[in-house]
Amino acid sequence: MAPHLIRKYQESDRKWVVGLLSRGMTEHIPTTFRHMLKLPRTVLLLSGGPLALLLLSGSWLLALTFSLALLPVLWFLAGRPWKEYVDMALRTDMADITKSYLSEPGSCFWVAESEKRVVGTVGALPVDDPTLQEKRLQLFHLIVSPEHRGQGIAKALVRTVLQFAQDQGYSEVVLDTTIMQRSALGLYQAMGFRKMGQSFHSVGFRLMTVNTVHLIYPVKSLVKLPPTTGVLN
Repeated sequence: MAPHLIRKYQESDRKWVVGLLSRGMTEHIPTTFRHMLKLPRTVLLLSGGPLALLLLSGSWLLALTFSLALLPVLWFLAGRPWKEYVDMALRTDMADITKSYLSEPGSCFWVAESEKRVVGTVGALPVDDPTLQEKRLQLFHLIVSPEHRGQGIAKALVRTVLQFAQDQGYSEVVLDTTIMQRSALGLYQAMGFRKMGQSFHSVGFRLMTVNTVHLIYPVKSLVKLPPTTGVLN
């Protein structure tokens, strides 16, 4: 297992970071597709549609063609919200990572580097909500390349955010993930995050019944631990 180093983002990292974001979201498409196939409305469409065509036309070929044509449509629909998320991120906070995350002291963006390659990312921005009584930091874009998972990099990146939150005087760290991102959800909960609600991130996710899970971590419960690998501020 190659060692990794967590450090602040540099402009030379951009192509790696954008590549990880795009690849990380795309890999959720197969899971979302399988999830859609199990929905009652999809089961009804896949079974009832061909049967209705068969009864109306008497053609097995037409019924089979309908079923085969429907699957690519469902695949497209499963991928669209993830691609829209990437497009939105590249138009907003990820359009200029330095400006979005490194221009103010209460925010930051880190990368995990291994063998001179960026293999992981995470960002943190303050929650701008004057109605909140607590000072909150939001975690964004936790991504680790598939080839480097299982090495503790994701956990180290989350710990970096939690320690940053404690050092900056935040009371809570919050984040959003989806039910499709099962490994990430399990990691967060194992590290002490707890659910504080669910919603739908977009119309597409609502149609596919893909819930966004809202998680929170009380920073006061954080025990300062020495990092398992190098961390450069």
